[in-house]
Amino acid sequence: MNSVVGHNVLRKDGMPKVTGDAKYVDDLHFPGMLYGRTVRSTIPRGRIRSVRLDFDTDGFTVVDYRDIPGPRCNFVALIEDDQPFLAKDEVNHLAEPILLLAHENRDRLLEARVEIEYESGIPVFDPESSPVVFKQLRIAKGDVEGALADAEIIIEGTYRTGHQEHVYIETNGVIAVPEADGGMTLYGSLQCPYYVHKALKALLTLSDEQVRVVQTETGGGFGGKEEYPNLIAGHAALLARKSGRPVKIVYDRVEDMLATTKRHPSVVRHRTGVTREGRLVAMDIDVLLDGGAYVTLSPVVLSRGCIHAAGPYSCDNVRIMGRAVMTNTPPNGAFRGFGAPQTQFAVEVHMERIAEQLGIDPAHLREINALRPGDTSATGQRMGEDCSALEVLRAATEHADFARKRREYQGTNRGIGLSLFYHGSGFTGSGEVHLASKAALETTENGVRILVASVEMGQGTRTMHAQIVAEALGIPYEQVEIAQPDTAQVPDSGPTVASRTCMVVGGILQRCAEEMRERLGTLSPAEYTRTHGPLVVTREYEKPQEI
Repeated sequence: MNSVVGHNVLRKDGMPKVTGDAKYVDDLHFPGMLYGRTVRSTIPRGRIRSVRLDFDTDGFTVVDYRDIPGPRCNFVALIEDDQPFLAKDEVNHLAEPILLLAHENRDRLLEARVEIEYESGIPVFDPESSPVVFKQLRIAKGDVEGALADAEIIIEGTYRTGHQEHVYIETNGVIAVPEADGGMTLYGSLQCPYYVHKALKALLTLSDEQVRVVQTETGGGFGGKEEYPNLIAGHAALLARKSGRPVKIVYDRVEDMLATTKRHPSVVRHRTGVTREGRLVAMDIDVLLDGGAYVTLSPVVLSRGCIHAAGPYSCDNVRIMGRAVMTNTPPNGAFRGFGAPQTQFAVEVHMERIAEQLGIDPAHLREINALRPGDTSATGQRMGEDCSALEVLRAATEHADFARKRREYQGTNRGIGLSLFYHGSGFTGSGEVHLASKAALETTENGVRILVASVEMGQGTRTMHAQIVAEALGIPYEQVEIAQPDTAQVPDSGPTVASRTCMVVGGILQRCAEEMRERLGTLSPAEYTRTHGPLVVTREYEKPQEI
């Protein structure tokens, strides 16, 4: 059997997409379906004094906070219960949802006019002026104050980043379908089916079995469809429950860019003690993230950002202080890198400043300070044998002729730069242990079927998982199929985030395949199924051995 992993294969999702057979959420239609719309605040902060419907409401379904089962249900279930599905008497950001409308005619829906009167408050947009702190973190190693006092040179710098939009090719969209037993089925463009499952259970006070979430083909996410679909799914579900009919909500590009989460803006301050030769002796770092109006995922974005704030560099004395604060902008949330790009941008620009002030080649500065096997990071993690950043740095600077170009480009409008970067796969610390993710593998008459909640959104999940299973089972890649993520059919393998889908879920699937291969004996999966019926193997994440 030829190796499958590491070799080109046809993408599992390729043919349906290029032929147009793939069904995205806006391609789906259900009998009696209504179209939904969100009426949003037009001010960033204030109290709602009145809401008036300036249209003929015949044929419309109208939902406000009073249609939610109870006051304890009007919160998006995530980390903190602070973000309402629908504002009751105050708004904390521009475009905050206040009212929901649904109608079978899209034109009439869009023409419906709602007048909202406010008592405006004073918004806070500067995170450095915010009085509300969502989360604080501290990471400490060694004696920073003592090392700074003894340092030959101290170099300081402040670095800022702004909002960043995901610009996934498909905007947020869902369809909620009410069931006869009072349950709800949700089809949507999303990254985390079980996040939406949890949020709808809490909102509608339903059991596990009464909520079903199905991921449709998804045109990109990049973190923007991690937690935000909880909100739009809740809105569609509220309209569907009240109307008794399926409801589709699909944002246009303007609404999506206006209302959805963005990358957290940041302010990162560095105070670094160095020797004249450029050795780092102390790193004092302050990280401030703008969380927007509600907590959403800010605590874990802050955690990831702080863990990476010192960069891939060896330093015996490190202190990292982190805060995520509230401002009156739409909430910020997940975005590729999850806080690390902001803090590693800061440390890399700061390394350039150190090199410039010391008159040291920036590549040499990084090389003498880069983590090596046996070194410990700012968080105390000991580096294993593979610290390939040095090898990559040397090869990159050689092939790019970095030193010569850097000299020659001085004073011109051309430039060349470099940076080091490191990033963990999966949730840091004990996060994966707490998730207890599961994956399953089932034999079929044609081979095997993968059962996971990990979603395909263009990054190659289906193909990669099929390669791992085919290789571990010793069967042709073509005999591996992947079930659509559907909470009624697949186990909770955790969210499709944090670069964990290959390392973590792929690892669980590999163990499923190895166990299945042993249990199959000399039979192929298809032969076993025809003889004994389907064989299902389910495995859970296992904590790795301590290094």
